[in-house]
Amino acid sequence: MERPEPEAGEVRTETGDVETGDLKTRETGETGETGEAEAGEADRPAAVPSRRRGRTPALIAAAAALGVLAGGCVGYVVQAGRPPTQLPPLSQPVLRQGKGDVPLLSVAEDRQVRTDGDLRELLLPKPRGARDENIGDDGWMDLAEYATWNEHPGAGFRRALQNQLRRVADANWRIGATYSVEIRLVQYHQELAPSARDAVRDQEGWVGSKPDVDSRPVPGAGDGMAFVSRRPRTAPGYLPMYQAEAYASRGDIVMQMWITDTRPVPEKKIMDLAKRQVGRL
Repeated sequence: MERPEPEAGEVRTETGDVETGDLKTRETGETGETGEAEAGEADRPAAVPSRRRGRTPALIAAAAALGVLAGGCVGYVVQAGRPPTQLPPLSQPVLRQGKGDVPLLSVAEDRQVRTDGDLRELLLPKPRGARDENIGDDGWMDLAEYATWNEHPGAGFRRALQNQLRRVADANWRIGATYSVEIRLVQYHQELAPSARDAVRDQEGWVGSKPDVDSRPVPGAGDGMAFVSRRPRTAPGYLPMYQAEAYASRGDIVMQMWITDTRPVPEKKIMDLAKRQVGRL
């Protein structure tokens, strides 16, 4: 018996069963999935093999180390082959001692012996009949008290420290009701600079720049100068006061002197006191 021919869209299997469906569609679907997979594999980039790190830097470093080592060895060999250099002698040539006796200074001639002692003993003594006007009983002024006599105490305090102030001896007396004298001996250490000479120059430059002031050098006082004011100082509630002053240095000591009175101070008076005080130094 003959089998009937399959109709369109039917597929006859080996068992004789007939399957319907679009064989082309099925084949296309199966082959489509396979095509997409193959296309995806084709689009994926190929893996690039990692580059191995070269040995060039290591070789360069090793060559540099060997070069330094070889240079040091060559230098050592060259230095070892040279003859030794003789060193200079450590001892100095013997100096011949001078012959004869060296005269020693007496206490009166050695100025440093005098100035290292009690500085108050070098002050001029107060004249007979004068009244002692010292602020302290011992005749010394400390740093704080010395700085307060400056027009600007703060600046005076710093300047005294910078100049290495050592000590200050002070004498102050009064004759009558208005005539007064004050003398100070200011001593410096002078380890770094000639502080005494510089202090005198600064003081003389400042006083000499004032108006109505006459200045004269003190004979025999080296850098000593005397100043006499022609105009009195006035202040409310006080009498007009005339002033004369003198400054000089001897070694590490500065002499400061003031004379005040209600009448003009004669130049001869300040000159005489200044010469006598410098002479005691």
